[in-house]
Amino acid sequence: MLDQMGLSTETVTLSPIALFMEADIIVKLVMIGLALASIWTWTIIFSVAGRLRGARRDSEKYEADFWKTDDIDAFYKTRGDDDIPAAKVLSAGVDEWRRSTSNGKLDREGTRQRLSTVMNASVTEEIDRMSERLNFLATVGSVAPFVGLFGTVWGIMRSFSAIAAEQNSSLAVVAPGIAEALFATAIGLFAAIPAVIAYNRFSHKLNMLEARLFRFADGFHATLSRELEKGA
Repeated sequence: MLDQMGLSTETVTLSPIALFMEADIIVKLVMIGLALASIWTWTIIFSVAGRLRGARRDSEKYEADFWKTDDIDAFYKTRGDDDIPAAKVLSAGVDEWRRSTSNGKLDREGTRQRLSTVMNASVTEEIDRMSERLNFLATVGSVAPFVGLFGTVWGIMRSFSAIAAEQNSSLAVVAPGIAEALFATAIGLFAAIPAVIAYNRFSHKLNMLEARLFRFADGFHATLSRELEKGA
């Protein structure tokens, strides 16, 4: 049945499933790729969020316990192997301290430089390890909108082809193709927006954790430097 404007009054289903099923194979591939990227993005978000929360909490407690101890060697024996970023920094410093002071001839300035180098390297290694999945979030955040836009352009081209084939420019002819095209863009934005937000948030948290670990490394370095001075 046609209304007074010549448009079909039949109801057009615009549910996500219907839009996907009616889409062109190219648009379907775009939708599937973006949906998989979105699922993996959320998996990374929950995983990294938990790791960062645990690393910050455990490192804070570890540092507090360390600064309360009077015996670094005893603390290192019991807590040196903890799987905590701060423990890795402590372990790097203690190992270098033992290597540098095991010889009879002690190079104090060289020891200080080596201690600083190995602990800073340990901090960088821990931050790199915890941020290894963030590149995927950055990629999705920057690429997904353009992939969705590609699906949109393809769907609109298909709509124009339908107009040419049927020689009919009514809304009933072009609406399904345009709806499918816009749905591809929506999926692209659904994948990109959380990825960008999470990437920026996690980058900020990693910067805070990195600064905290560097402060811990500097404090431990100062403690070991004072030990060197006592042996002067």
